[in-house]
Amino acid sequence: MTEHSAASTDTDQPLTDRVNNRSHRPNSKAFRDFVASGWDRTPLDAQALDAAGFTPERRAKVSAAFPGERLVIPAGSLKVRSNDTDYRFRAHSAFIHLTGLETDSEPDAVLVFEPEGEEHTVTLYFRPRAGADTEEFFSDARYGEYWVGPRADEEAMATMTGIATASSATVDDAITKDLGAISVRLLRAADTRIDSVIDLARTQVQADLETSEAGDAELAQMLSELRLIKDDHEIEQMRQAVAITRAGFNNVVASLPTAVAHRRGERVIETAFETAARSDGNGIGYDTIAASGNHACTLHWIRNDGVVADGDLVLVDAGAEVDSLYTADITRTLPVSGTFTEVQGRIYDAVLAASDAAFAVAAEHAQRPVRFREVHEAAMEVIAARLEEFGILPVTAAEALSPEGQQHRRWMVHGTSHHLGLDVHDCAQARAEMYLDAVIEPGMVFTIEPGLYFKADDLLIPEDFRGIGVRIEDDVLVTAEGVENLSADFPRTRAEVEAWVQGR
Repeated sequence: MTEHSAASTDTDQPLTDRVNNRSHRPNSKAFRDFVASGWDRTPLDAQALDAAGFTPERRAKVSAAFPGERLVIPAGSLKVRSNDTDYRFRAHSAFIHLTGLETDSEPDAVLVFEPEGEEHTVTLYFRPRAGADTEEFFSDARYGEYWVGPRADEEAMATMTGIATASSATVDDAITKDLGAISVRLLRAADTRIDSVIDLARTQVQADLETSEAGDAELAQMLSELRLIKDDHEIEQMRQAVAITRAGFNNVVASLPTAVAHRRGERVIETAFETAARSDGNGIGYDTIAASGNHACTLHWIRNDGVVADGDLVLVDAGAEVDSLYTADITRTLPVSGTFTEVQGRIYDAVLAASDAAFAVAAEHAQRPVRFREVHEAAMEVIAARLEEFGILPVTAAEALSPEGQQHRRWMVHGTSHHLGLDVHDCAQARAEMYLDAVIEPGMVFTIEPGLYFKADDLLIPEDFRGIGVRIEDDVLVTAEGVENLSADFPRTRAEVEAWVQGR
């Protein structure tokens, strides 16, 4: 990999002064004059982004919620991975939702809502392309087009997003002017530099910091709740993410013989999925779980360095993220040999029955109000009943399901459902009354993912249960008529999964 100076964030310091001492870059005047000449600088042929027809309504809702206040929503900044290399950039989900930008756009950008009466003018501050005669063009390994490829100018960015644009060089003044006379709300923790700029300005005008922080939290909460109901564009993006995820799981199934033969078979499975996610989408929406045998009982097993043994189950929890940054989230538990054992099958069928019960309750919303938490409760009733049938519960299922009991949760500690979208656990800052206690509505997209996890060192279960973990996870769209399983194309029953693995 070529060396560069990505680790520095001091943009006021000349780039050539920040290159490490072992750099072999030329620095003569002759080179500078020559490298700045002879470039075709025709502006990008920009087109409106697919989301641009939907984002104005989203921004209008934000504006209406905070009349007369300035709102500051940063994209975030590049993060150093090691020395002078950065992680691949992904903007904050709220910023993406309101701008429609995609893939790795746009580090250091800030979306600003400036109050005008009861409404707002909205400006996207970002770093536009630099001239070929600038130091940035050929020397800045973070932003220079010589290093990172073509960048948009202000006109192109405005065309793509439908938002007025300005250079981020002016953003500090824009977000701090008249502070004290105007209320400013900031989406915190997206960009630590912008946090510092606002915090300093608030201190200088002796703002009530407790009130300011409460206002910031209310903005984050509203931006999270805004995504609870998906519009048509978002739903289409979710469908695409699920389709790519399906291709990734097909790769996983095809990779099982290779995985069994490899000392890190879980890594074989992981990379098989990620080939499809990266080839056909933006990449993975979260770290893939490829957990074989007892590893399946570790809920967030992402090390994926274990063997895949014939006769084991392998739990694969994976989701592809499309270019618009919406992600799927699917789990399937596969018998490596192609056939479930008797005990594996009993456990699998228990989890499937819990999933079916959750789907059935969610679908009832077309006839009666159904609260989000009821989906989980329906799955838990089945889980507790099956554990009682297995002879594992120390009490009856009814006692376990009581608030004073909950013994069944030893073998399934996580929730059954979470919202899904730009974040794999979407809308996480929403209030409880808008999330767990909310009535489910058309346009919501969430998971249904019950599981049972019998760890190898659990002495309270039969020996033949130990080391078996099963989860079945589907992505669900709420419709006016009921619910649609977006991942219905995935094999789901025991017989379907066996046929899938066997290639039938």
